[in-house]
Amino acid sequence: KVLWMRRQRVLRRLLHKYRESKKIDKHLYHSLYLRCKGNVFKNKRTLMEHIHKKKADQARSKQLSDQADARRHKVREARRRREERLTQKKEELLQTYAKEEEA
Repeated sequence: KVLWMRRQRVLRRLLHKYRESKKIDKHLYHSLYLRCKGNVFKNKRTLMEHIHKKKADQARSKQLSDQADARRHKVREARRRREERLTQKKEELLQTYAKEEEA
């Protein structure tokens, strides 16, 4: 029991420190706190490794979503420009036909 309490205090202290220094947000803090309580992490090192892995995953997913948004925006702009070109071409054709009919 004493070992359990000591381990919990160490892990919780680390979580508090990371949350105060803004290394983890409150949502990640809460989930990790509950995992510590549920005996998922056997020591401080495994908890730190898990935190770094989670942060890397979050950064990667954010980067991928940003890339997808940029790609969507680029495609939308290209489609809009293409539509403008086509409408301009149609108007020019209509004007040339109108001139031919007048002559």
